[in-house]
Amino acid sequence: MICALLLAATTINYLDRSTLNVLAKTLQDEIHWSDVEYGDINAAFQIAYAIGFLLLGWLVDRVGTRYGYAIALTFWSLAAAGHALARSAFGFGVARFFLGLGEAGNFPSSVKAVAEWFPRRQRALATGVFMAGTNLGAVLAPLFVPWLATTYGWQATFVVTGLVGLFWIVVWLPVYRRPEQHPQVGAAELALIQSDREEEGPRIRWAALVPHRQTWAIAIVKFLTDPIWWFYLFWSGKIIQEQFHVSLKGLSLPLIVIYALADVGSVFGGWFSSMLIKRGWTVNSARKAAMLFCAVAVVPVIGVHYTTSLWTAVWLMGLAAACHQGFAANVFTLASDMFPRQAVGSVTGLGGMVGAVGGFIFQMAVGRIKTATGSYLIVFVIAASIYLVAVGVMQVISPRCERARVD
Repeated sequence: MICALLLAATTINYLDRSTLNVLAKTLQDEIHWSDVEYGDINAAFQIAYAIGFLLLGWLVDRVGTRYGYAIALTFWSLAAAGHALARSAFGFGVARFFLGLGEAGNFPSSVKAVAEWFPRRQRALATGVFMAGTNLGAVLAPLFVPWLATTYGWQATFVVTGLVGLFWIVVWLPVYRRPEQHPQVGAAELALIQSDREEEGPRIRWAALVPHRQTWAIAIVKFLTDPIWWFYLFWSGKIIQEQFHVSLKGLSLPLIVIYALADVGSVFGGWFSSMLIKRGWTVNSARKAAMLFCAVAVVPVIGVHYTTSLWTAVWLMGLAAACHQGFAANVFTLASDMFPRQAVGSVTGLGGMVGAVGGFIFQMAVGRIKTATGSYLIVFVIAASIYLVAVGVMQVISPRCERARVD
């Protein structure tokens, strides 16, 4: 039940942020923004996402998962609907800023809920399941957005997709409690949940997390790899339409395939490391083996630049998106592996903030690289190689992934 709620919220989160990707070419033709301006619009989302990760990671640890998640989802739903008021590149930048600020609360809330509801050996799989919502939301966007936009207009599309989240809150608030407070959790289930849990101590300040190399390992890896996911999320529809001359309605199936594959990668990445742990591997070896596998499998994405086949490009981007999600599921889980439960929301928030700063830089760079070179080749070279760099960074900074001793 908890996984289903987290999956639904993450699906809504990515439906709201993916709507612009589907409509990017349509809005560019209507509002006449440039590639540089489109990159800057996405950069506004990213810098707000960075700020929101820091603030909402703290909020979730402060007020608890139940209320912290509800606050974040209400805010981003209203911001998503607010896109309908934009009439210029600047207006869309403002709307994306507020959307990013609220949407940053999703992952600190979800990761903390997983830490509260699952024993350590099951967390990677649980994380992989709720992260499948990132791809499910990205699939629903091309499935419904073109129809909504052509039938009712792009303004109505943002309103409809934005307000869906308010229905989730009606279910979440009555249902969610910590397991030890939940009336439907029996003694046997509670014993399983708490079977390898450390005793929860007092709240931990951000300043106490910064000196630890485990914090920096997660933060730097997310700084390197998160921008690549944002590139696929915000630019894949535009690339397909530009490179292969696909219509808005024709964009649906290629994007659905890309993010359906990413769904598979999300669950597989979490399952793979959990399976290795069950077979006797250490947490350190299992997580890193899964990350290395994904880092190697993402390399062929560079072929998108060279192919003239739409579906070759779709399968290559789908494989890369799947590898990113499998990689990210294990990075998220390392936060609950290496830190006490009361610090998980803050650590995830810090890592997400740094990853969003990387995304802010990269989004501004993509539009300028495309304008200067006329292609995305340099961007795809970075996307193909950066995960291997990230695995190396994780190994150097945290070679054993041991628990942080946080005061």
